[in-house]
Amino acid sequence: MRHRVFNEDGDEELVFVMGWGNRWTHENVSWLIGELTDAGYRVHAFELPTNIDDFKADWLEPIAEYVLDLDGYQLLGHSAGALVAQALDGADNHVYLSPWWGYGDGYPDLALEAVSQIPTTFPFLPVGEMDRSALGEKATDHQLATLPRWISPAFVRETRHAQKELLAIDHDAVVFCSLRDPVIDLRPIGERVPAEHVVLYNGGHELFSSASRDRHIDTLLAALEEGAEAVEETADDEEAAVPA
Repeated sequence: MRHRVFNEDGDEELVFVMGWGNRWTHENVSWLIGELTDAGYRVHAFELPTNIDDFKADWLEPIAEYVLDLDGYQLLGHSAGALVAQALDGADNHVYLSPWWGYGDGYPDLALEAVSQIPTTFPFLPVGEMDRSALGEKATDHQLATLPRWISPAFVRETRHAQKELLAIDHDAVVFCSLRDPVIDLRPIGERVPAEHVVLYNGGHELFSSASRDRHIDTLLAALEEGAEAVEETADDEEAAVPA
């Protein structure tokens, strides 16, 4: 697992667990990290391996051990990074971007169950179409060209098991997601996060690739700083602005 610290002189610690296939060299991920460092955070960014045969050993434990040395931090997880992040301890506030707490409708349960039984870690299963309509309008050619195209049966088995073993989500957690996201199942979000703590945006799987990202970045930063209270206040302000 690759790890890098951005803005060593930052005033506050923030752990950012990226989604599957995301890299800090991707322009859109770099945009988000830049917004976080400009806000004064020391960003501890983690790139997840794209093929695993043990969820805890390959994804969770390296980050869980790392955060033990942090004296308080804010937590941001995107997609598969949010699957890891929900099992981490010690964060003050939890913000999840399009949390991959379940496979989307394009991945039928029967098919996932069948392939997960194949005893191999070799990545030969096609991921499916990951284009701008799936990720967001601002997804770049470089990002699309470097996304992995294959996963292994072991990857499917381990991630499905982790999704089934989801912990109770922190009551102050905030989720940003799109109703048009083809990658994730939205039902686990509705089951675990109060509706008033969910921020909807217009776009695909990646908020940082959405054309509306500039409209939501201040809310994202406020949620990291203040937790769900910031989102509730924003919702109250918007409701008050609507004429009766």
